[in-house]
Amino acid sequence: MRPYILAETNWKALKDDKFEMAVLPWGATEAHNYHLPYATDNFESNFFAAESAKIAWENKAKVIVLPNIPFGVNTGQTDIYLDINLYPSTQFAILSDIIEVLNRQGIYKFLILNSHGGNDFKTILRELGAKYPKMFLATTNWFQSLDRKKYFDDPGDHADEMETSLMLYLKPELVLPKENWGKGKEKKNKIKSFSEGWAWMERKWSHISEDTGVGNPGLATEEKGERFFKAVSKKLANLMIDICKADTDNLYK
Repeated sequence: MRPYILAETNWKALKDDKFEMAVLPWGATEAHNYHLPYATDNFESNFFAAESAKIAWENKAKVIVLPNIPFGVNTGQTDIYLDINLYPSTQFAILSDIIEVLNRQGIYKFLILNSHGGNDFKTILRELGAKYPKMFLATTNWFQSLDRKKYFDDPGDHADEMETSLMLYLKPELVLPKENWGKGKEKKNKIKSFSEGWAWMERKWSHISEDTGVGNPGLATEEKGERFFKAVSKKLANLMIDICKADTDNLYK
């Protein structure tokens, strides 16, 4: 039983305990090229949340990890079989209920550990922060925490070398043999402004990728995944520790 994982602890341990911060891992259920499981984002979010919370706990930060939300915004993949979509309005409702509970029970620091590029919680947290002014509400994308070029030879965007390396380290039994890996070749938008990244429109996933991957996984290894996982977990742990220590009424200098 890990005391910082809510799903594993119990009322005997919790009835007289107090936590400084709640962490909510949030993933997605979607195709990841031919070779990775649909729950790739969820495995990643759970492993990162648990490992970083462990490090934070060992450094006296009272963090509690809530159960992972397994579905994300997948409006660009509506025609891909069994990609499960939650609309942003549904995410708002879920977060509103969770934050109401935390606010009522005096856990005023809250961090979303996001594992899916289609999720964007900033506007939701802006609105809920105005409704719950005592709450410190934050979100982080673990996949943006480090320069991936320092860890991978050919980083991409989805089911790429990075994610395949992570899954080879975290859940190798769920990764298909290499002969099944798609190339993850992405078709770029013909409108230059969108391809340059300063204008945005949603990608229709079945139009941009033959195998649902974006980025070639071919150079992925378990060793790369382990090195990256440990580095990201340490950085996430430092964020949790800093938030727990912070006086949220005196954050700026």
